[in-house]
Amino acid sequence: MNFSSQNRNEFESGVSYSADSTERMGRIVAVTGSKAVILLDARDSVFEDQKQIAEIGTLLKVEASNSITLALISALSSPMPTTQSGEGETRIIEVEFIGEMMRQQDGSFSGFRRGVSTYPSLGDTVFRATRRELSLAYACDSTSAVRVGHIQQDPSIPAMVKIDEMLGKHFAILGTTGTGKSCAVALVLRRILERSPQAHILLLDVHREYAQAFNGMCEIITPENMALPFWLLNFDEAVEILVGQQSSREADVEVLREIIPMAKARYMGNQKRDKTGGLRARDVLVENNIGVDTPIPYRTSDLIGVLEEFIGKLDLRGELAPYKRLKAKLEAVSRDPRYAFMFGSLTVQDNMTQVLARLFRIPVNGKPVAILELGGLPSEIINVVVSVLARLAFDFGVWSQGRVPITFVCEEAHRYVPLDKTTGFEPTKRAISRIAKEGRKYGVSLCIVSQRPAELDPTILSQCNTIFSMRLTNERDQDILRAGISDAAASLLDFMPTMAAGEAITFGEGVALPTRIKFDLLPVNELPRSTTASFTTNWARDLPDDSFLTEVVSRWRAQTYNPESLSMPHEAPAIPLAGATGAAAQTPAGLNPAHLAPGPRTGMRREGFTPSGSQMPSPAPAQPGSPAAGTGQPSLASLIRQFRN
Repeated sequence: MNFSSQNRNEFESGVSYSADSTERMGRIVAVTGSKAVILLDARDSVFEDQKQIAEIGTLLKVEASNSITLALISALSSPMPTTQSGEGETRIIEVEFIGEMMRQQDGSFSGFRRGVSTYPSLGDTVFRATRRELSLAYACDSTSAVRVGHIQQDPSIPAMVKIDEMLGKHFAILGTTGTGKSCAVALVLRRILERSPQAHILLLDVHREYAQAFNGMCEIITPENMALPFWLLNFDEAVEILVGQQSSREADVEVLREIIPMAKARYMGNQKRDKTGGLRARDVLVENNIGVDTPIPYRTSDLIGVLEEFIGKLDLRGELAPYKRLKAKLEAVSRDPRYAFMFGSLTVQDNMTQVLARLFRIPVNGKPVAILELGGLPSEIINVVVSVLARLAFDFGVWSQGRVPITFVCEEAHRYVPLDKTTGFEPTKRAISRIAKEGRKYGVSLCIVSQRPAELDPTILSQCNTIFSMRLTNERDQDILRAGISDAAASLLDFMPTMAAGEAITFGEGVALPTRIKFDLLPVNELPRSTTASFTTNWARDLPDDSFLTEVVSRWRAQTYNPESLSMPHEAPAIPLAGATGAAAQTPAGLNPAHLAPGPRTGMRREGFTPSGSQMPSPAPAQPGSPAAGTGQPSLASLIRQFRN
């Protein structure tokens, strides 16, 4: 790959040549550590004619006897500019060395590797990297890499990402609103699914925009068809719902800490057939060593029953306020239709296996993505739900020993793991942070999506070893990325304020080289539903009457979460549920079993108002330690038994 006399003659005479020929840029006049200064050749009109003047981010090379050293252009300048267009002037380029390709015995070159073993010296000639060398430098193992776009320097060279490195060490997609983050998320995940159709992905969808992007290959979980039993909450999460941030919360917290194990003991002791129950419940509590965080079922009616017993005791007459507050709160959330997905069924079933099967797509059944639409949840409970999901994902990875890798995609991550310690929900931060720090050991991958990296917990972002940074105009956001990128690619971040939609600076373990890329375009039917409202179009016409408002209010009051339908939940079309057969498989979308029973809508009180598995029928029981039938995966039931023990 030496600079041949034929190429040199072509250069001297200004004859055009192919993109694979060697193009001389200049010579090295200064070297400082990993950086160098290059003096451009005086005759550079050939590059101007071909519109190939180097720019920041362009890849150059310096040839040695047994290797090629690659460098990225980080700055261009003309120290002594001239005022006359015809006069020559000195032009220099500053570069940063990023790696090398070693020459084999047959004269070919091996793939790119980071780091430089032998640095170039003064006077060495610098060339523009050829298309073949660019292909080698940006190439990845085709068996474990997927294309997401093309590099900006040469549209013919694909931008590849290494799946195992990107997922195993987490990744982040960042960018100001409107730059194409949602499209980038959909593109990256779809390309991964094309290579791995049996993946397991849980995507938190705040704005209900991804259902269209994964149509036919996703399980859509909405507040209307979700079943997340309240007994899956740990103690901190239960406190957030039932106690909140009231000033006198200490007494309420201690009461709740005492009564939850008692309610679990009553369930295990089958207290509904033993009305005397108190002594038996204590025996079960002691015998089974039941803790406040043990993930076993219990009833709200048992919680209320325990509270009523304490309230009836004469020696507590002066300390009844915490018990009465908790009893009132339990009755309130049990009647609130917004909490129906958690507190809204008539019976308690131990359906933890079915909950995990639906959330983590086990078995996949042609739908490797579970999209959890958070938009319809009460704002005060969203952080709790995210905490439960992140905690379940990590614990499942631990107890399954990483045999079923899971990718946890966290949209609008700055809401759940904010930098400000006074905001957010601490258990949510801990759960997501635990995935970021230890998830790779147990096959739990984290994808962070955010438009404000400066508002993210830096501990979480620092664990994302692959970054796709789209346009960021805020200086604080840019500074966060500069602190985490290597010096060899820091100059690329100067492009961030001016990049077009769909472009990104990508760097980290999941890509061969830091580079500026252009994402591929998805077909229209695979794009997320994330359009900006047209004010001029909608304001050009008036609504004829107030029937539109009537429909909006009806939908609002009925807690209907489907923005495309004005029907009530019981009128929604039927959809099959994961693992369900027969009539259960045709449970109407958006229909909660609680809506079929007398409840708050009819003014009747519902005792034992706790979640059930009626939406997700139990699969055939599996033997401990055996794989689920036909899936080749470990038995969920056996994993849950290990976790509880």
